[in-house]
Amino acid sequence: MDTASELGNFLKSRRAALRPEDVGIAPHPTRRRVTGLRREELATLAGVSITHYTRLEQGRATGASDSVLEAIARTLRLTDDETAHLRDLARPATASSRPAPTPVEHASASARQLLAAMTGVPALVLDRRNDVLAWNHLGHALLAGHLAPESPDAPATRPNLTRMLFLDERYRELYPDWNEEALLAVASLRLVAGRRPDDRSLAELIGHLTLHGDEFASRWARHPVRTCTSGVKHLRHPLVGAMDLSFENLVIPGTSGQRLIAYTAEPGSPSEAALRILGSATARATAATPGAAAASAEGATVVRRRPPGTRVTNVPGQHT
Repeated sequence: MDTASELGNFLKSRRAALRPEDVGIAPHPTRRRVTGLRREELATLAGVSITHYTRLEQGRATGASDSVLEAIARTLRLTDDETAHLRDLARPATASSRPAPTPVEHASASARQLLAAMTGVPALVLDRRNDVLAWNHLGHALLAGHLAPESPDAPATRPNLTRMLFLDERYRELYPDWNEEALLAVASLRLVAGRRPDDRSLAELIGHLTLHGDEFASRWARHPVRTCTSGVKHLRHPLVGAMDLSFENLVIPGTSGQRLIAYTAEPGSPSEAALRILGSATARATAATPGAAAASAEGATVVRRRPPGTRVTNVPGQHT
């Protein structure tokens, strides 16, 4: 990824999002030629020389100080995630202009053992690109029962949750509010891309999605940035109906960037009942024939949507 151009595009997008009146600049009586703040206005408000800011936005400045980046972030009203992204782009971790080959990643034996022990909890191990490295039976049944259970074991074709969200019709149908889910997925991927500009596989994933998904490309061009660690997923499962599941990202120690994601339901809720039915169907299918979970689940009792007026309290969440 070309961090210099990414930095310039990111700054321009945030500069265009601010109106002069938002930062105390009186509206000009005539129509402005630019949307948002001018470079000169931003530099003045941030206390940075216009020459230095222009070089930074054009990708010709290196080694920007913390004070300069903090002043720009404060003026642009960046969130904590956006400020961290600005630092990543302004001071990339690698000086190499050629992305290094990405080693093939696998879930460790201990991570797989942990997944297998979580029999009542859907769980999976992801890498930083959202490739599925491993999942337990319930995690597979919840998110991708239409795929082969062993698909994470084939590096060349293993599932990727972001790619599936945009290009796999069955997976995207899991999310009733697909637009919000898509925006959060892109925002999360932006943050990772800023941290790892040398990741060739990540660059290839972004390129593939940009070429084959207009919906991805339009969102990527907006430069959204947001991390996602926990929250609630609202799902519409084809076999057991609507579910509201809390999720937690648990970072696996080390430098791999892998994390374990687990999903749970509120005790006593219809979502817990739906998850239990899905788990029972998965257990029966696994005992009968490996890989037949989806077929056996077809015979499971379907949990209907909650009747109007039923209230379930949940905390809004973020994307994984």
